[in-house]
Amino acid sequence: PAMAGPRSTAPREAEAELLLLQKQALAEEEAAKTKRELLTRFMQEKLSREEQSSMWGLHKVRTLWCMAQRKTKDQELRQDIETLSQTFTRVMDCKDGVIEVAAGDLEEAEEQQNRALRSHLHLMDQLLHLQRCRLGYLEEGFRAQVGALEAEFEAERCGISGGEGEW
Repeated sequence: PAMAGPRSTAPREAEAELLLLQKQALAEEEAAKTKRELLTRFMQEKLSREEQSSMWGLHKVRTLWCMAQRKTKDQELRQDIETLSQTFTRVMDCKDGVIEVAAGDLEEAEEQQNRALRSHLHLMDQLLHLQRCRLGYLEEGFRAQVGALEAEFEAERCGISGGEGEW
């Protein structure tokens, strides 16, 4: 039995050592599993943060790109407006010049019309004066002829009445 003692303790020790090794292996495996889970969770969170950061960065880039395009379009539109404004100003100046020339021509034409009217009225006055003078001369001539005819008529009448007895 003395011999049986050490033999029976040796397998027990081996079993205990095996059990201890199994427990250690199981604990290491659990620790590795926990470490893998923690690492997986950490990596997933990091990936999620990177995706969010990437989305935010992409949004920021798009926003900046849109702002740059708006600024460029704004500058183009302002240049177009400036060009159109200058063109409009030139056209208006040209039309103002045409209006001024037309107004000057109209004033000149009105002055010419007024001069022509005054000249016409003056000539009409002269013609009227001339016609009145002519009418006056014709009336004098007519009166003279009437007077001569009356005198001739009276003379013939006197000659007829004084010579009535002669017939």
